[in-house]
Order: sequence, then C-alpha cells, then structure tokens
Amino acid sequence: MTLKIYGIGPSRAARPIWTALELGVPFELVSTPYAGGATRTPEFLAINPNGHIPVLIDERPEGTVTVWESMACALYIARVHGQADGQTITPATPREEAEALRWSFWTVTELESDALTVLMHRMAMPEDQRKPELADRAEGRLKVPLAVLEKHLQAQNAIGEAYLAAKRFTVADVCVASVASWIRPAAALLAQYPAVSSWLKLCVERPAQIQARGMK
Repeated sequence: MTLKIYGIGPSRAARPIWTALELGVPFELVSTPYAGGATRTPEFLAINPNGHIPVLIDERPEGTVTVWESMACALYIARVHGQADGQTITPATPREEAEALRWSFWTVTELESDALTVLMHRMAMPEDQRKPELADRAEGRLKVPLAVLEKHLQAQNAIGEAYLAAKRFTVADVCVASVASWIRPAAALLAQYPAVSSWLKLCVERPAQIQARGMK
C-alpha cells in the first residue's frame, strides 16, 4: 500500500479519508489523534513540523510526496489518484477544477472558523464549558457566507445541477460539506438556507462520509 493518511475520522482528516473512500483508493490510516501529544512527537514533526493532522504520504515511483493541510490532501487525492472521466468525484473539466479550488479555499477563509465555534459551543464541548454567546456571534457572522453558498446552489439547481461543481457529487462537495456539517447543531440557522440544507443532507448521508467519520 503506497498511500498513508495520518489522522482519525473525527477530525479534519475526514476530508482526505472521505475522498479516498469515494474513489476506492487503497490507503493505510495511521491512527493519529489530535489530542494527547501524538502530533508533537519527533517522528510526527519530521513529516509535519506544524504538528497538525492530517498528513498524507504518497510513496510514488519518482519519490515520496508529502502533503499537509486537509483541503490540499483531499484535492491531491482526487487529482492524482482519481480519473477525470466525468463519473467520479475528480474534476473532469476546467470549470469543475476551478469550482473545487475556489470553494475549498473559500471554505477555509469564510466558513471554517465560525462553523467550528458553533460545533464546539453548541454540541462538542462539555456543557459546562460551552459559551453560548460565542456560538450566537458565530451564527450571526455565518449568515454572510451561507447566503453566498445558498445563491450558488440555487443557481446550480436552476441549471439542473444538484452539487457545487456539476450534476454529480465531486471533491468540491467533500471539502465544503466537511466544514458546513459543523453548522448542523444550529438547526434554526440552517433552516434559513433551504438549498444549502438540502445539498448538505445529500452529502453527509453518503456511505463514504459515514464510514470516514467512524475511522479511528
């Protein structure tokens, strides 16, 4: 097996794991939790000096390829290990490639921080450690990017495309849905964006996503 993914499913590592599962790409999951110091050992820091998961190691005939950052890992797997045949999640046209790139980067800059705040302070943290006021403010800020995503998905639906980049599910949807799913504890907020809600439901109910989240 030449592809290794360091991380666990309940983390940002879900993005490359989900991508590999959708494509049927064989990989070894090197269980590396984000807590407990596993990402601060000399061995791990040798492959990612930033001390974060996921890390992807691809042993190729021309040499070892190392990829950091979850979105980069997912996009790399789709591009290098997928088939651009218009059937898989790999972008098959310049437009699909552009959509995957722009929405993935947009998600990191516009959505991720506040979505994580909602997840942590509405659900993930112990109840006595949550700060609802932080979640409230994050939900207020999320209305701007969610409106952008809603408008795009409405335009996609108008031309008969149910997903971000095409009629079919692609890596663009993997990258954005993996973050947008963190907003689900704010059910009242998501309800204001019906196109986003419908699209997100299609994404998170995919078997590969469910499998990825459970891998440890």
